[in-house]
Amino acid sequence: MSGPGLDLRTTLQHIVDTARALAGAHHGALALLDSEDRRVTDLFTSGMSEDEHRDAAELLNGRTGSLGALVDDAQAVRVDDLTARPHPGTQPSGRLLARSFVGAPVRMHTEVLGSLSLTAPEPGRFDDTDLALLRLLASQAAAAIGGAHLYEAARQREHWIEGAAAVTRALLTGAGTTDALMTVAERARVLAGAAAGVILQPTADGGMEIVAASTLDDPAGLVGTAIEPGSPVLVQLLGGEEVFIDDSATDPRMTTPVRSRFGPSMMLPLQSGGRLIGTLALPRRRGGEPYTELDRRLASQFASQAAMALVMADAQHYREQLAVYEDRDRIARDLHDLVVQRLFATEMMLESTRRKDLAGDSGTAELLAKAVDELDSTIQEVRTAIFALQQPPAEAPTTFRGRVLRETGSATAALGFPPSVHFAGAVDALVTEPVGGRLLDALRGALAAVPRRTGVSVVEVEVDATARLPDGRAAVRLVVADDGRAEDGSRSPTVIWQAPL
Repeated sequence: MSGPGLDLRTTLQHIVDTARALAGAHHGALALLDSEDRRVTDLFTSGMSEDEHRDAAELLNGRTGSLGALVDDAQAVRVDDLTARPHPGTQPSGRLLARSFVGAPVRMHTEVLGSLSLTAPEPGRFDDTDLALLRLLASQAAAAIGGAHLYEAARQREHWIEGAAAVTRALLTGAGTTDALMTVAERARVLAGAAAGVILQPTADGGMEIVAASTLDDPAGLVGTAIEPGSPVLVQLLGGEEVFIDDSATDPRMTTPVRSRFGPSMMLPLQSGGRLIGTLALPRRRGGEPYTELDRRLASQFASQAAMALVMADAQHYREQLAVYEDRDRIARDLHDLVVQRLFATEMMLESTRRKDLAGDSGTAELLAKAVDELDSTIQEVRTAIFALQQPPAEAPTTFRGRVLRETGSATAALGFPPSVHFAGAVDALVTEPVGGRLLDALRGALAAVPRRTGVSVVEVEVDATARLPDGRAAVRLVVADDGRAEDGSRSPTVIWQAPL
């Protein structure tokens, strides 16, 4: 048991011990009662054996116990002789023999939480002073219980608020739709102490279906379970209403085959700005503790905040997709300009070659070789751009080629222009870990050093998986070159890194 709960029990036991000692009673009992059926939910006794303790629990029930009935009207009462009139039939039976009785309700505002009572075997044992003392101690017990309830409510509210904040942070990190719904279901299940947390969403035929489930059992038996059109509870759920159920297994509104597993349940709308995302259901096991009014209120607030976070996460996802599409549009424009310029330049070289060839110039072969190189470079640029456009939006690349492009793309903001990237060989198949990680580290360092040089307008990155080491072993080579100058005015060095495959 937690610290505050343990302190409360110690306080209540001390109160009943003090009452018995000050009044010189034979037995003392402080019974806490259920607010609805008035049965004893907890009992603190003084001067009783285990058998007498069990008898006292029966006698102090608010509706069926003979002693409990004496204070059921929420008024303090003193009886000099339980065997005499005007209280016929109130003589305690069993091992708890008593004739004198004094009792006072443990009342907070208008709600009776329980009773504090004392008994003695001889008649007329208690007087008005004892009755006043019992009233005072009962009020102290009520204050202690009220304080504990306030503390527990505050702690519970704090946990739900922290849970809602954690869900919001998780959703805004860019999780997919299914992961986002699972995050809401999992956190709500833990906070509510439920057997399961499930998310239902509307189906095309007008029903609702469980699309995400968090449970300590196998969730496969829950996911896919549907509430068919025409179900009594469906109208409320699709209308965005809250539904609270005392026992899912017996409630006639519940029609799903899994209802027999569960008892108390909350079904809360996930809606924001008039948009119904779905329903959050939090069922407890059969026989589980019913949800309190505070539980319901806090869970409803959590559902509202989770729905808003889901809407915000969707909006953020759409914004990220839009940014990707805008970036693709920019790549397409850059690609167009690059290809047109290089093809035009190549055309001019070929035309010049044709003229020189007609004039018998010996430099024809050199110009043709240069034109071929330009065409090859253009093809590489086109292939790189097409690969970048094929990457899924808002997802981290999984291939080595994609990781290299992500690093060079990240450097665009610092450089003011995108680096030119060339690949040679089957880099995705040949470059594996840990070589790939070390190459990316070297690339990252080389790109970070470029902005420190002046006059940089071009950065060329080449990853060659067909390279060879001096001893003939296959290798991958990284070359990073730019047209800038170092602080001493010298040309920027070309960074070359290589490692065996």
